[in-house]
Amino acid sequence: MEKYALELKNIYHEFETSIAVNDVSISIEQGEVVCLLGPSGCGKSTTLRLAAGLEKVQAGEIYLNGNLVSSIESQIPPEQRDVGLVFQDYALFPHLSVIENTKFGLKKHSQKIAERRALDALKMVNMDSYSQSYPHTLSGGEQQRVALARAMAPKPKVMLLDEPYSGLDARLRDNIRDEVLHLLKANECATLMVTHDSEEAMFMADRIVMMQEGRIIQTGKPEELYCNPVNAFVAGFFGELNFVDGVVVEKGVDSDLGLLPSRDFKIGDKVEVVARPEALSIREKPCINEEKKAVVVESKLLGRSSLIHLSLPIHSKGGNKNKHLHARVPGVVLPRPGAIVGVELDLSQVFVFKK
Repeated sequence: MEKYALELKNIYHEFETSIAVNDVSISIEQGEVVCLLGPSGCGKSTTLRLAAGLEKVQAGEIYLNGNLVSSIESQIPPEQRDVGLVFQDYALFPHLSVIENTKFGLKKHSQKIAERRALDALKMVNMDSYSQSYPHTLSGGEQQRVALARAMAPKPKVMLLDEPYSGLDARLRDNIRDEVLHLLKANECATLMVTHDSEEAMFMADRIVMMQEGRIIQTGKPEELYCNPVNAFVAGFFGELNFVDGVVVEKGVDSDLGLLPSRDFKIGDKVEVVARPEALSIREKPCINEEKKAVVVESKLLGRSSLIHLSLPIHSKGGNKNKHLHARVPGVVLPRPGAIVGVELDLSQVFVFKK
């Protein structure tokens, strides 16, 4: 049997009013970063707390490096597990200096060894010059670095991160997570990280575990979840979607966006077609025989791309109507409101799901 750095098998956990984690199984190899992704309340933080030993397993088993650490019958306490923990609020002790905070998990070592390990960890995160400072004098990014150094100082084989960047502003968050990723990889830490930010998960993860209502919906590499989502929930978690109705006919899927390729659907099946805004490109001078034309409602420059609001005429049983769609195109593309444009699709970013 293959030995993983961290393995959760068929984990179940409930609170008084709800099931938080329902039959969750995850395995992480040494040096691998796995992100638990999902909305608030989906069970991802509870899963992390179970892995840390902060919650008791109600069903299933948890292994660290092949050793059983959690089951219904036995529970090894968190401090006896070889794991590093970094929480959303950093949880630094305000009455302890930076070096004292960093040494907190090194009590089994001599003072000299603990001091050296703590300073080495602070150097890794460029915080050794702040060793005698106190948490209240540090910025959010500096506190995050100290929390990471404290977690890394005991040289754990497994790192558990719970929304570690959520308290930082966008620019600092980008810089910090880049540093953290390289640090985790350099130390070959097996990492389980919780986030609700899909871009963050794609940046950090070797694999993403998508959760919804306590269950795992899809697991795979970031590009697999983005390019081949199993349902509209997964697709929508990676960005805005356009939704249109469709029905399966002999030649494919007849939809308001045109005829699309069909998967394993039966003729007559009603389906939901979802298209990322990036899937829609526009031609400002449509051909006379252009199959799909839309009216520009508004155009907005977002920096590296432009977002164009479109009104697409559709046919329904109640007569002709208009469907509001968004197209996101690279560069500065700002057609005037009221302009008629042709709409083309990148089928790699269009997905069809059975209703």
